[in-house]
Amino acid sequence: MVVGISGASGFIYGVRLLQLLAELDIESHLIISRAALLTMAHETDYKLADVTALASHYHRADDVAAGIASGSFRCLGMVVAPCSMRTLAQIATGTSSGLIGRAADVTLKERRTLVLMARETPLTLAHLRNMTAVTEMGGIIAPPVPAFYARPDNLAQMVDHSLGRVLDLFGLDAGTATRWREHTETTVEPNPCGEGIYPRSAAQQS
Repeated sequence: MVVGISGASGFIYGVRLLQLLAELDIESHLIISRAALLTMAHETDYKLADVTALASHYHRADDVAAGIASGSFRCLGMVVAPCSMRTLAQIATGTSSGLIGRAADVTLKERRTLVLMARETPLTLAHLRNMTAVTEMGGIIAPPVPAFYARPDNLAQMVDHSLGRVLDLFGLDAGTATRWREHTETTVEPNPCGEGIYPRSAAQQS
């Protein structure tokens, strides 16, 4: 699988994805944009060597002659985690001059699974139109939205759940996504504020 890490906030998504792919014994091909290196320095204590060591193969972001830039390269697909709005725009318009955009273009033209973990809020009309364009081309926009029904205890659990759902799209089960009502039957009760409902587990009712 090809893993692109762009400069959007959320560098940890790319790092954790590489770890999960290694645990699943899935070969990974990593690309890190120049902007992502800045994000890495701001958000984490990782060094470039730490991250590249997690991947089966590492490709420079400007190496457009890499094997993964060709349609003849076979793989499961590609995930951009996280995906910046600039990277999204380049993929949507097919105008990228770097390897992340080229690899994404190849993934789309070869009809493989492309997942973009878009990281931005709020969204402009340009962002929404680019997301629509990628979707119309067969890509999947999968923002890392936390599932609060899982009642995560920490950030790591929220990251793992989002990545588990992304890997679901490739038919891979990392065991990190909490499934709705998978282990506990729930009922619902009215919100005392008068709007919506609260899930409540059977254990809480006793």
